[in-house]
Amino acid sequence: MSASPSKAEGPHEEDVQSPETEDKEQEQPAMYEFEVKEQDRWLPIANVARIMKTALPENAKIAKEAKECMQECVSEFISFITSEASEKCQQEKRKTVNGEDILFAMTSLGFENYAEALKIYLAKYRETLSRGGESRSGPSGSTAGAGQGSYADAFGHHIGNGVSGADGY
Repeated sequence: MSASPSKAEGPHEEDVQSPETEDKEQEQPAMYEFEVKEQDRWLPIANVARIMKTALPENAKIAKEAKECMQECVSEFISFITSEASEKCQQEKRKTVNGEDILFAMTSLGFENYAEALKIYLAKYRETLSRGGESRSGPSGSTAGAGQGSYADAFGHHIGNGVSGADGY
């Protein structure tokens, strides 16, 4: 302890802890474990822009603020769905969120149309994995940008075998 004049008067602040101080000290370690910067929760803007461009004519441009808005929206959507899927896992005392959990969450939150398209994608993804013996590389077989080409196939473009994506094309 230092001999500063302010500590000489009355009880030492360091020695006396209020219930508020104790609560804060107990909460702090947990808070730091889960503290994430807002920007770190978002998907990379280049990836978002690349996906946006697939839905636009070749000569179309996308404003920076449109990319940023979409980046926040899709990141929030992913967090929303994942949170619901995670709750299901916790109730079932499981630690790993799987594809069925995501499908369940999307359906229970009112995104049935997207869940149907995702169900088709998931089936094709698993079929490709079982045929090719690939590991976590996605249906395209490439580990870089896993599944990028298949994303468009499952969510909006003709998949083949007469199956259509979410928008009916």
